[in-house]
Amino acid sequence: MNRPHFADIARDLTEGIASGRYPVGSYLPTELELRDHYQTSRHTVRAALHELQQLGFVSRRKNAGTRVESAQPKNEFRPSLASVDDLVQFGSEHLRLVQSTEEILASGKLAKTLKCADGARWMRVSSLRIDGDRESPPVGWTDVYIDPAYAEVAEAARAQPDALISSLIEARYGRCIAEIQQDVHAALISQEMAERLKVEKGTAALEIVRRYLDSAGATFEVSISVHPAERFSVSMRLKRSDA
Repeated sequence: MNRPHFADIARDLTEGIASGRYPVGSYLPTELELRDHYQTSRHTVRAALHELQQLGFVSRRKNAGTRVESAQPKNEFRPSLASVDDLVQFGSEHLRLVQSTEEILASGKLAKTLKCADGARWMRVSSLRIDGDRESPPVGWTDVYIDPAYAEVAEAARAQPDALISSLIEARYGRCIAEIQQDVHAALISQEMAERLKVEKGTAALEIVRRYLDSAGATFEVSISVHPAERFSVSMRLKRSDA
């Protein structure tokens, strides 16, 4: 029997808190009890509890145990000048209009972009992004690739068009963002993308690839966005360090 990943344990505990199995104010089982219950190592249990603490579900004190503080995530990860979403000036005011969701097998160029093995399975959520006004031309097109185990998030993405998919994963499964890696490339819009974005084929564009990593350094989401150059820009401020 394979040992569970710490994210699986965090997800199970998160669901237990949300369902009331572990009500607010109560204490979770001890590390040793959780170790035996999930048949894993104490290190893995601690990593799972750290995820819950980062999301604001629990608090931990030495010799006092792990106390349930909230049934809703209170993760303090927010866009800032150093974060991807602030860097590209692309916040919650840009609504997501989901066009399709499907499970795919990544291969070739896509597998290389996602940095995964050929044949890896992903759930793809494809969306138009608009600047609040549904009648205005799209700001861009985004394909988000997530673990197929998170299929419920695909439907939640339709119902909550102003919420980041990574935030939906955090809230539902307890997978906390520790790092976001971003690559920006110049690109020319293909015929298929031109029809989607209502521009001419060959229009200059920015392609932005973001990889969302958990505290173990594992990628649990990758997004690939294409933005017509005249509708989108990337800006940043660089400051000299105190050193």
